[in-house]
Amino acid sequence: MSSLISLTQAQPVADWRSAMGDLVTQAKDLCAALALTPEALGWSDEAMQAFPLRVPRAFVARMRVGDAKDPLLLQVLAGAQEMQTSDGFSADPTGETGTANPHPGILHKYSGRVLLIVTGSCAIHCRYCFRRHFPYADNQNSRSEWPAALAYIANDSSISEVILSGGDPLVAGDSQLAELVSLIGAIGHVRRLRVHTRLPIVIPSRVTQGLLEALRHPRLQSVMVVHSNHANEIDDEVAEAFSRLRTAGITLFNQSVLLKGVNDSADALVALSERLFAAGALPYYLHQLDRVQGAAHFEVSAEHSRALQREIAARLPGYLVPQLVQDVAGAPSKMPLTH
Repeated sequence: MSSLISLTQAQPVADWRSAMGDLVTQAKDLCAALALTPEALGWSDEAMQAFPLRVPRAFVARMRVGDAKDPLLLQVLAGAQEMQTSDGFSADPTGETGTANPHPGILHKYSGRVLLIVTGSCAIHCRYCFRRHFPYADNQNSRSEWPAALAYIANDSSISEVILSGGDPLVAGDSQLAELVSLIGAIGHVRRLRVHTRLPIVIPSRVTQGLLEALRHPRLQSVMVVHSNHANEIDDEVAEAFSRLRTAGITLFNQSVLLKGVNDSADALVALSERLFAAGALPYYLHQLDRVQGAAHFEVSAEHSRALQREIAARLPGYLVPQLVQDVAGAPSKMPLTH
């Protein structure tokens, strides 16, 4: 496998770390980059204080200048609508606290698989994030805390898959990830490693040779689930990052969130599936919005969601139609939204 990696050299670590630090965190900088005013954006300083603006310039560069309704912009914009309290929306819409969080850094909601929080940090703050209120301070999982978290996994032989999540697990460095994957691989009943990440979309240079080597283990099947909501997110650099991942033997899926004003049309969803597959990732899940407080303005009705699903199913081959699901607190799995 090492020969495969050498054929697809990723960009140096310094590139992705520089991009991670090259952030837009202020309204004035976002406005300057897009030739817009705070008034045109519907900007809210209060919303930004509640959940800071954080978006890499590499992602801002894919937004349309002068378009206050750009679908990428709307995903990161701190708007006044976030400050409205909405019935049915909460800080923990998917039930990740309490019994689902049996050990710091561990989420164990579903049979056979467990989620390991690698870091609470993300490269980008998506305004609809269902973990925007998550108690990361109570779920620290540094190197010194790995043994206890991994002991939890080792002591439950029903766990066959470990999911690295966060935050975004790829914020961690290559050497740290390599060490963690090696420790997970030493647990005999674990067969699959899954990584949930937005970084190959937001900062495609994150897919370094070191990362590819870190995520491969001789005994584990490696799966990566990226997160893209709109075809405009997937440019040539993202497609090249996907190619490097696939050449390294990592299976690629995508999960999206159905967002009002962003991708709530059949045309947008069809274009996303087509672009994903052309770049080498299979559409996996289309999530109904998790009802996290601050994100009500993104919600698409279940009735409209089902209608969109029927329309894209009529326009695409079955393997390009993601499963429309809802994450219901306490349910044994993601629930298909079919009724």
